[in-house]
Amino acid sequence: MKFLAAFTLVPILCFAFQDLGSKYGGMDWLTTGYAVWPMMIGPVLMLLLFFKNRELIRDPRRGANFSQTIKIVSCLFLLPNVFATIGYSWLAVISVLSSLTILVADWQLKKQARA
Repeated sequence: MKFLAAFTLVPILCFAFQDLGSKYGGMDWLTTGYAVWPMMIGPVLMLLLFFKNRELIRDPRRGANFSQTIKIVSCLFLLPNVFATIGYSWLAVISVLSSLTILVADWQLKKQARA
């Protein structure tokens, strides 16, 4: 859960720091890429964490919180990465696919565990 929290909070903090620093602080070196790249890398790292802990997701008693949290964060990152794909870089498609993979794979793992 520590890694998931880090993968979630770092991109959000980068966005906040970039927005405040570039508007009010006069820091011209804080470009859009400073905030967008962590947002695009976050879902890929979460996908790696998801596959590393897939046994935890199969056991609903132990992994219910992890499963719900990673799905919520994946949904949270999906929309900004769609906009990043359209407006910033086509590389954000990888992040969108990672988020969608987390959502579908979680559903499949739970379906297999019930059977």
